[in-house]
Amino acid sequence: MYSLARNLLFRFSGETAHELALDGLSAAERLGVLPLLTNKMVQAPVEVMGIRFPNAVGLAAGLDKNADHLDAMGALGFGFVEVGTVTPKAQPGNPKPRIFRIPEKGAIINRMGFNNKGVHHLVEQVKQRRYSGVLGINVGKNLSTSVEDAEQDYLYCLKAVYEHADYITVNISSPNTPGLRNLQFGETLESLLRALKTEQTRLSDLHQRYVPIAIKIAPDMSDDEVRLVAGNIRNQKMDAVIATNTTLERAAVQGLAHADEAGGLSGKPVREKSTHVIRLLADSLEGDLPIIGVGGIDSAQAACEKIEAGASLVQVYTGFIYEGPALIKDAAEAIAALQARRQ
Repeated sequence: MYSLARNLLFRFSGETAHELALDGLSAAERLGVLPLLTNKMVQAPVEVMGIRFPNAVGLAAGLDKNADHLDAMGALGFGFVEVGTVTPKAQPGNPKPRIFRIPEKGAIINRMGFNNKGVHHLVEQVKQRRYSGVLGINVGKNLSTSVEDAEQDYLYCLKAVYEHADYITVNISSPNTPGLRNLQFGETLESLLRALKTEQTRLSDLHQRYVPIAIKIAPDMSDDEVRLVAGNIRNQKMDAVIATNTTLERAAVQGLAHADEAGGLSGKPVREKSTHVIRLLADSLEGDLPIIGVGGIDSAQAACEKIEAGASLVQVYTGFIYEGPALIKDAAEAIAALQARRQ
């Protein structure tokens, strides 16, 4: 059934299909028929960051940027849902078209540019949710904010979403906001993480509730750079790393339609690169911080590959677009079986 729906949606542009699918899922959820169209949630609990996740497969940020469709996303069987990326002020993002499918490779190129309705809209949506599962909120900086002042945007969003999230992801790795990836390195990263930790401690005391912070990193780094980033994240006592965001590399899609479009490439072509970064992180972090693996997961095997490389949880997005809700169940069951064999 999903393949029929996908083939119909793929007749439209990437962004139109995205909007139609989300609107359709939300309508089905409101009418109470969505459970009839999807699988029951796999119950295979895992504890990470002090949070009990019903299963290890989550929805990555980017699909539901504003939490406008949170109840529908929560009814699909995910062990957790991450919304965003959201910024302090609403912004339109980059000009359209800005999503391009490469079906021959199960890939998507996007250059959305953090289009969103602003953090306060997202918070209002989250307040109204019926979804009671684990919720991550992904935060970023506005395009109009310089990299030098980015810290203030992250702190603003952290404060705004803190009491509404189970965990918060700091996105410093989107390739579609100029200069953003510079935040991943050296003193700039150290200063940002230090400020985040100070504010997290203050908010934890204020709300009497500790909300973990995960840092989302890019795949386009050398091995030494990954190790340095890992060391910084560990030294500043962050709570998790999400690896990875989209890639700027195009070797795997060269010669195909849309391959030369600007933006981040996701899906199958990033699978190996993401898994390599996860292995490096696992080796560098030595179990001190959990890793959430994302990138090219389009099958149960691909999901287990991330766990075997050192991830504790996984997230899907592009693979979910191509494979549908069955991917959630298949991946969650396969990870549960893998973890059972390890015990």
